[in-house]
Amino acid sequence: MRLPYEVFVFVRRGDQYLILRRSPKQGGYWHCVAGGLEPGETYADAAARELLEETGLDVAPLDLGRPYDYELEDPQPRLERGAERIHVECFLAEAPPGWEPELDWEHDAYRWCGPDEAAALFYWPEPREALQELVAR
Repeated sequence: MRLPYEVFVFVRRGDQYLILRRSPKQGGYWHCVAGGLEPGETYADAAARELLEETGLDVAPLDLGRPYDYELEDPQPRLERGAERIHVECFLAEAPPGWEPELDWEHDAYRWCGPDEAAALFYWPEPREALQELVAR
């Protein structure tokens, strides 16, 4: 059963941000590294694991201290019983110069974008707002 806790990881290389396109089977929208916590895992552990699984980048992401919640649109039977919303913690990972991701099966494309272009591509408003706050720091 899936826990109602997730991570969202911005990957920055210089002044560019990595945006991943989920494969059509996964929704076909632009997003960043993201995923759910596994039992016994901390948010930081989940962020590092998802980053490695989805892009091949092996670094310790920085906790941005910028959480958000989102409501579930439809009841999802695979989520922990009684969950009505998902809690998300945001992280930032710095990619080295010249590094390019090795995408997993969940994604079929990626782009390096400036923050305005990246925010415009995001399907969901919460990541857009989190990125705008990150850039304003």
